[in-house]
Amino acid sequence: MTERWLSVEEIAGYLGVSKDTIYAWRDKKGLPAHRIGRFWKFKAIEVDEWVISGSASESSEGAVNE
Repeated sequence: MTERWLSVEEIAGYLGVSKDTIYAWRDKKGLPAHRIGRFWKFKAIEVDEWVISGSASESSEGAVNE
């Protein structure tokens, strides 16, 4: 079975951050996201790999205070 696509709200909950932080990370830190129509969708496995690679913590720029 294939992994389902997650919404901005779902990936924010998965990572324990705000939706604003997700958008900032996507724009400034390369959080893997895919545009489907007018929506942004995420695969948890791609996001997990991005976090593990250290891309999420390269600098504090772009992070939004919770």
